[in-house]
Amino acid sequence: MEQRARDLSASVQPPYGSVPPPRSPFRIAGGALLNWWRAATLDALIVGILWFVGLEILHVPFAPLWAFVGALCQFIPGFGGMLSVIGPVLSTALSVQTTDDWYRLGYVLGLYGLIAVLEGLVIGPYILHRTTRIPWWAAFLGPIVLGVLIPPWGVLIAPPLLAVIYAFRKPRAAVNRPQPSGAQLVPSLRQPEQGSPDESIRRHHHH
Repeated sequence: MEQRARDLSASVQPPYGSVPPPRSPFRIAGGALLNWWRAATLDALIVGILWFVGLEILHVPFAPLWAFVGALCQFIPGFGGMLSVIGPVLSTALSVQTTDDWYRLGYVLGLYGLIAVLEGLVIGPYILHRTTRIPWWAAFLGPIVLGVLIPPWGVLIAPPLLAVIYAFRKPRAAVNRPQPSGAQLVPSLRQPEQGSPDESIRRHHHH
């Protein structure tokens, strides 16, 4: 009986005990790049909404158009944010009629600074961390470090490169998770303990 239990425990492999086949490196890299693209698209959408709300509050002409342009400029690393403010500044400057309108021009520049800070410190790193496996500190410091080491391409390649690198890293929970043994996989085939009801029934049938 004991030998039979050992043979069955060695041959039985339940779904949770089996090891899945390794994924192709190209599929892992492709999935990481797809997640990065989703993060970049969501980041651009949020920035576009911020531009629209701020420009509408300041009564800047053609606010929806400039908000859309600001969202598209998010796909241009580095100087995309600077390009996004040109339209609202020119539109506000051409519509100046009173002294208060010049204050509004300063508010537009302040809105650009606020959006740039929020996107660089909070929105971008947070979305990249939630969509991919990149830690928040790496999402924040990666473009800065690579931008200094490989100007100007470092800022462009840093987010997708980090997404691919961290996609190949295994989570700590998967690395430290203990594998179940054969006795744990087939608990019903173990010998009953002495004095247990199963042992008493087995002796009764034997006699």
